Amino acid sequence: MSRNKDKDKDKDRKFNATTPAKRFFKLAGMTASIASNVTRSQVKKMLGNPDGAEEMKKLYSDIGERLADTLGEMKGAVMKMGQIASQYTDMLPKEVAEALKKLQKESPPMPFAQIEKQIATELGKPAAELFASIDPAPFAAASIGQVHRARTHAGEEVVVKVQYPGVEDCVESDLKHLRMALRMAGLLKVDKEMLDAVFGEIRRSLKEELDYKREADNARAFASFHANDPKIIIPRVFEQFTSKRVLTLAYEPGDHISKVREPDYTKEVINELGHRLFNAMGAHIFALHAVHCDPHPGNFAFRQDGSLVIYDYGCIKKLNQETVENFRKTTRAALAGDYSALELALIRLGVRNTEIAPHIGGTFYAPWAELTLRPFSDTPFDFGHSRLHEDLIAQGRKSLKYWNAFQASPDTLMVNRMLAGHYWTMKELGVNTAFRGALERNLSLAQAA
Repeated sequence: MSRNKDKDKDKDRKFNATTPAKRFFKLAGMTASIASNVTRSQVKKMLGNPDGAEEMKKLYSDIGERLADTLGEMKGAVMKMGQIASQYTDMLPKEVAEALKKLQKESPPMPFAQIEKQIATELGKPAAELFASIDPAPFAAASIGQVHRARTHAGEEVVVKVQYPGVEDCVESDLKHLRMALRMAGLLKVDKEMLDAVFGEIRRSLKEELDYKREADNARAFASFHANDPKIIIPRVFEQFTSKRVLTLAYEPGDHISKVREPDYTKEVINELGHRLFNAMGAHIFALHAVHCDPHPGNFAFRQDGSLVIYDYGCIKKLNQETVENFRKTTRAALAGDYSALELALIRLGVRNTEIAPHIGGTFYAPWAELTLRPFSDTPFDFGHSRLHEDLIAQGRKSLKYWNAFQASPDTLMVNRMLAGHYWTMKELGVNTAFRGALERNLSLAQAA
């Protein structure tokens, strides 16, 4: 019994950084340790250590593990930033980004006693009174909140998403201190403009994500949009158990992507799921003008009848009409091989920096267009065996001359995150089908009324 109490105390100590000051000191300690190790390794390299390159790789791997462990314990904005950074391998050393990927798959759960306090504070009654039962073991644990299975007194199966205490109060200081930590450790490989855009977009999306009432509104909007498609499943909101920091939704089960395998899922159903996901993404961009920007595998589930379940509506990017039209023009120009129109659309999206290079011609754009459109031909594309990501990296190395002529755009940053994330979804599913017809249909969609 005393051993269990000791474990609970250890967990409480892990998650007691709930004020800006405490979180600053935790980050500062991590930063000092990382910076010291980097400096020591660089000195050795300067002194002619023949194993310097391998030592730096090991150092970066160790740094990544330290970052992942610390950010996973702290949760909140810093953990969210770690998740996003793991998807942008051009921002951090490869070994660091690789270690941070575990933040996409796992998160140490917060003790249930703290979750119970948050429920009582937000909903005015203890969880034991509000629900007929609630599982103290988390169904899922993420960066800013934790999900628990429960049953209402009416017998309905639900999931209760509870925001971690103190997260909202610490967003600004978290982002400021993490940026400082990464800079001091010499890990960032992007310029100030790119960094400002990344952190600015994360700040915006986090502030929206912290408002669970807004997320409830988003879930209802997406459910209404997909109301006529019985194979797109959006969990129903339970208003009476929802507040700014607690969100209760109907439990909608489905298989994790790792379970979508033959023979339980036929190749035809897998390809159907690929089309359903692709068409949902396209419809969200070109008709709904609101994109689900978190492609984390845990936010999507699959059923053997070809149904797609979409969870988590906190990270939604609203797109204005002009941005949507420029996305449309960019894609159509690439399909037509009209690189002058492509250049103009990219400038209007804010992606092309004309101060660095006033004009870039078709000889640059043609190989990029060929690569990015490869999955969208009239013949089936085998995502499962695709090496498209490697080809894009290789093309990037050939294009270093124009690297600074392209920049991050707040309007495209999260959309690109979504598109890149679902490339990996299609790859893991093993989708092998043709998408040209689906792409053309999505480009022709009009804004939903």
